[in-house]
Amino acid sequence: MTAEVLPAEERRVVVREALSVGIATGAYGISFGALGVASGLDVWQTCALSLLMFTGGSQFAFIGIVSSGLHAAPAAIAASSLLGIRNGLYALELTQLLGVRGLRRLAAAHITIDESTAVAVSQSHVKAARLGFWLTGLSVFVLWNLTTLVGAVVGNALGDPKTWGLDAAACAAFTALLWPRLKNRDAVGIAVVAAVVAVLLAPATPPGVPVIVAALAAFIAWRQPRGSARAESGAVSPGSEVPS
Repeated sequence: MTAEVLPAEERRVVVREALSVGIATGAYGISFGALGVASGLDVWQTCALSLLMFTGGSQFAFIGIVSSGLHAAPAAIAASSLLGIRNGLYALELTQLLGVRGLRRLAAAHITIDESTAVAVSQSHVKAARLGFWLTGLSVFVLWNLTTLVGAVVGNALGDPKTWGLDAAACAAFTALLWPRLKNRDAVGIAVVAAVVAVLLAPATPPGVPVIVAALAAFIAWRQPRGSARAESGAVSPGSEVPS
């Protein structure tokens, strides 16, 4: 651990970045809360998912598939697990950087998400990275859980979320996260391949299967050699993944 003190100006930059990410991400919790109760969960079950699962995209995938019925449970588990695996990969990147032990290690594991990882690895100094990780992760955690409660209560009162367009919130959130990453032809091509696979499989396969197969298709396409284009896409950088 470095003994240097983080300069005040750099600290302010990290704090501003972390809080802005936390606030922007926390807003998605309202959609998750509303969709959670619409899928058949009660307010407290929806809040428990955000409190204990806290993986953003995996939560949306889980409730989206579970709402189709108990027969979709295996697909829900598979899709949620597939999305959650990335957090384990982030942990490999952050283990040495954070240098935490004991209970702090458990806390760090729980808030190792896209946003906290992105802010941490984008810093140039260890202390700035650690401050960015903890402040981003905790701000997202607090705001996500608060807005989940608000969304669940409001969604419960509104009734059918389709009336208000909330049923499309998860898709809109994922699209918003994907769009900034389509910076070159390779990235666009991979996204198109995954989308086509999902659309073709959707009418004939159980819920969740199109998502899993599309993800595998995207991975295979990404693994194909393309010279220096892969490096330009930024797709392999942990810090390039910024929601949930």
